[in-house]
Amino acid sequence: MQKTIPGCFFQQIYSSLTGISMERDHMKDLRRYLALKYIQYLVLSSSNAVSTLLGLLGSAYTIILLQSAKVSSKSTAVLISSLAQADILVFLSLVSDAVLGGFGVSPSSSPLARTLLVANAHVSCVLLSCVAFEAYLITFLPSESRPHRTVRNARLVSRAVWMLVAAECALFLLDEHLRASSSSVPNQGPLGLLCHISSSATALLRSLSYILGILLRIVNVYIYYKIFFSISPRSRLKSK
Repeated sequence: MQKTIPGCFFQQIYSSLTGISMERDHMKDLRRYLALKYIQYLVLSSSNAVSTLLGLLGSAYTIILLQSAKVSSKSTAVLISSLAQADILVFLSLVSDAVLGGFGVSPSSSPLARTLLVANAHVSCVLLSCVAFEAYLITFLPSESRPHRTVRNARLVSRAVWMLVAAECALFLLDEHLRASSSSVPNQGPLGLLCHISSSATALLRSLSYILGILLRIVNVYIYYKIFFSISPRSRLKSK
């Protein structure tokens, strides 16, 4: 019975995450992909080369898999697809580093590459939290939340996440550009005021992003804590 409870627990969590039947073999790949992404963005303090490489390979495979007719068109599948597409930003960042390195420029000095990585991390964290929230709704409010768990709403949420992160990163790039411009000219007049406003807004936004990242980690832990203790009693009953 001790072996049955954890097995049923993970099956129920991953079934909730995907919103699709667990009887299909390809769902195992999506479950592994989600587990990898949770570790990469919500468990590890920072990504390393191994997790980044595995994430890129997993995202490439997931994008191909979600194009297949085998995967049902569900709201969670839309969120997972958008999550996988976010790793395109990591690929572009690596390409940017390679190009700059070819011209003898230090990749660490490129604000574009850094901003692409920031965008990837922020989009991924928010979308993973959306997937977790949907798992919560499927587990505790399946009937009440069904009218809202639609493909259309999932696409709207994904677009909203991308637009907000794009605006955030545009502000980061603007601040980098203004700093570079102000270093070559006297920091006076309208340009100096604009640099000050941009710098203050960027610092505030970075602080809010950091706080939001911590809150998302707490919320995700709470959600799966609730799911675990709601499923365990049912698993014990089934095992008896």
